[in-house]
Amino acid sequence: MASGERVVLVTGVSRDLGRRSARALAADPSVDRVIGVDVVPPRGDVGDVSFVRADIRNPVIAKVIAKENVDTVVHMSVISTPGSAGGRGTMKELNVIGTMQLLAACQKAPSVQHLVVKSTTTMYGASNRDPAMFTEDMEPRRGARSGYAKDVAEIEGYVRGFARRRPDVRVTTLRCANVIGPHVVSPLTSYFRLPVIPTVLGFDARLQFLHEQDLMDVLIHAVRHDLPGTFNIAGDGILMLSQALRRLKRPSVPMPGLAVGGLGSLLRSARLADFSPEQLSFLTYGRGVDTTRMREQLGFEPAFTTTEAFDDFAVGLTPTGGRVERALTAALDQLPPVPDDAPALHPVGDRRG
Repeated sequence: MASGERVVLVTGVSRDLGRRSARALAADPSVDRVIGVDVVPPRGDVGDVSFVRADIRNPVIAKVIAKENVDTVVHMSVISTPGSAGGRGTMKELNVIGTMQLLAACQKAPSVQHLVVKSTTTMYGASNRDPAMFTEDMEPRRGARSGYAKDVAEIEGYVRGFARRRPDVRVTTLRCANVIGPHVVSPLTSYFRLPVIPTVLGFDARLQFLHEQDLMDVLIHAVRHDLPGTFNIAGDGILMLSQALRRLKRPSVPMPGLAVGGLGSLLRSARLADFSPEQLSFLTYGRGVDTTRMREQLGFEPAFTTTEAFDDFAVGLTPTGGRVERALTAALDQLPPVPDDAPALHPVGDRRG
């Protein structure tokens, strides 16, 4: 092996964004080799990426890092939906136990010099007590008790512990806003693909997006440059949920929050959308993050604003047909009536307290 060879290991390459990010890194002239790791092979073309079937929950990942003389690890194997993982228990194992084993492997490997972690702004939560914009130093106003947000908070805690134990390793944590684009399949894009979109009555969530191409570009930027730290990554600007729905030209149905939650459970059962309590909170309150550090310290400027990223996603949407609409109507019919004495949600104006 040539001395000074740049070898990047990317986790989570069986999913589309992981696979495409690994391909983009392999095409970058500053990178010599890319090793893609996952428990199952990626479905699409991986280009020049060398795929290794390995489970990051297993200590065998340490042998892969040592054998390939990996100097940079890009961790993208954090799953946001229990359905895709085979249940909440498996999802937590993959996210938290997988990250712990990966970090333990990195800690033992003298070749590792740089760790890039794709995290998410979901860790800030979404509540009526949120500030107008979260900076990287802020904590969630309401700590997550379960689900994806709790996983991410634990993962970031383990990453900070690793950085203390291996101060010689540059650790870059990218807290990405909701990734969107023509190829992205996620709980949020599934929601926007519904033919009739339920919204929470009396609320208009603030949204920020990161275009899928900007995600790949920021990963390459982080791998290329010696820029440790934690950074919010999002396209410029805010898009209100009502504005997003007008741009989609799809009808919306304002419903009380309890009814939207019940509908979400039915949609999840019908495999039409993957709703969760944190998704409902996000669609109620939204979230804004400050990206000053991204521009001034990381030196990265997304090519797409929030609105441009959403428009690029929306332009490719095709009519969903009668089956989904009939299923949605049937789901609405199954919902129990919301009692008159149901607890009221906080008004929009209380969010910045």
